[in-house]
Amino acid sequence: MERFSPQDVPNTPGVYIFRNAAGEVIYVGKARSLRKRLSSYFQPSRDTRADPKLRALIHSIENYETIQVRTESEALILESQLIKQYHPRYNVELRDDKRYLHLCLDPDEPYPRFQYARIRRNDNRLYFGPFPFARVLRETADFLSKRFGLRTCSARLPTAEDHAHCLEHQIRDCCCPCVGKVTPEQYRERLDQAIAVLRGDIKPIVEELEEKMRGYARELRFEDAAELRDMIGNLRTICQPRQRSFVNATTERGTAAPGEDGVRDLQQALGIRREPRCIECFDMSNIGGRFAVGSMVCFREGRPSRGDYRRFRIRDEQATDDTAMMREVLTRRYQRLLEKEEALPDLIMVDGGKGQLHTALDVLHEVGMPPTPLLGLAKRNEEVFLPGRPDPILLPRTGLALKLLQAIRDEAHRFAIGYHRQLREQRIKDSLLDEIPGVGAKRRQELLSRLGSARRIADLEPEAIAAAVPGLGPKLAQQVRDFLRRRLGLGPNPVFHSEE
Repeated sequence: MERFSPQDVPNTPGVYIFRNAAGEVIYVGKARSLRKRLSSYFQPSRDTRADPKLRALIHSIENYETIQVRTESEALILESQLIKQYHPRYNVELRDDKRYLHLCLDPDEPYPRFQYARIRRNDNRLYFGPFPFARVLRETADFLSKRFGLRTCSARLPTAEDHAHCLEHQIRDCCCPCVGKVTPEQYRERLDQAIAVLRGDIKPIVEELEEKMRGYARELRFEDAAELRDMIGNLRTICQPRQRSFVNATTERGTAAPGEDGVRDLQQALGIRREPRCIECFDMSNIGGRFAVGSMVCFREGRPSRGDYRRFRIRDEQATDDTAMMREVLTRRYQRLLEKEEALPDLIMVDGGKGQLHTALDVLHEVGMPPTPLLGLAKRNEEVFLPGRPDPILLPRTGLALKLLQAIRDEAHRFAIGYHRQLREQRIKDSLLDEIPGVGAKRRQELLSRLGSARRIADLEPEAIAAAVPGLGPKLAQQVRDFLRRRLGLGPNPVFHSEE
């Protein structure tokens, strides 16, 4: 374990990551104070007083890293994302697919209401969140609905029949749009005021609640005052301006490459004949065993050349590990370059150690690649593996050569994760079919297999949808098309194009 020094750890909220000697992430945690939390792990008394699981964790820690955020809420969200990404062996909670709640509104409803969702879809709804404290979110949403008289009934278009069975109007918590007590424009004004609060404009309402709280305290109504105090705390927790880019900033912070100086330094460090002015690096992403993808990034003169990036969807169903996926991606990449007689890179880099390096060597030999410098960069101690050398080399930590390799490796990882996320989001869009009334699992599968995706279905004429799926009548096809267009934010009247 690298020596722990409290002075090196900030006294701020954040997330900490423990890795073992193999470089694997074994635990992800969050802390209100990173310094205090990490100090608690490395106290001498832990060896005798801690439970066996904690002792095993501490003895497995080879190194750690920290990520600072602004608030404890952001730390909770980032912790959840990292646990789902790495599946650390010592984390028990948050490893499933359950996500934190979002608050959302459907602007296509005549009288929108607050709803909850765990997945942020690209469906034209307005989302707030995610929020790690579900109880606080529900209490705040309930307060805002009552405060601004928003409806809470589940009907898409409430009617007088819904009003007859509604209790909200009895206690005057709803403005009753179902029976025309407010116009759609007046209801929207109320809704806009609630949205403004969710977006951070809480000063007027907090001042009002604080004045009421002080009044209750003067009247010795302490329970009522405590309720207002708690609600003020909820508003400040839920409605504070949120920093939404901290995860991306953390992911991409290593992409600032050192440029041409790094290229020259890398040439000297590796002992290769010419400067590696064009470097191609490969990384695989296979989170959760689904949507296996590969990425290739290209750096020219030590800088990202994003126009030369490539991404690969793994085709071989038997390719279940990184080396098998690496074999497929490298084969497809360099067979194509050789067939088209295109320019070859000066240096090829793979993310990994000996296994990935040997796989790359085999592939380059099989496809007839001319001699090309090749290396593997392993995360454990940033070891550089070279062909023909049994032991890795360690480049100076402060040298430009290692900084360039790290920047390339991190960019390849970011690009692979981005493609993986894009495929997952497409799957989420397609899952909108689950919500269409009258469309069961078998028919849903037929729609996707015959027409491709939710977006393509939404762009077709109802007659074309009905013709493509046996047993799907024109009326249901119209409902399917209209539902998808509304939820994907495409508008009600598409411009149809004939298929060639």
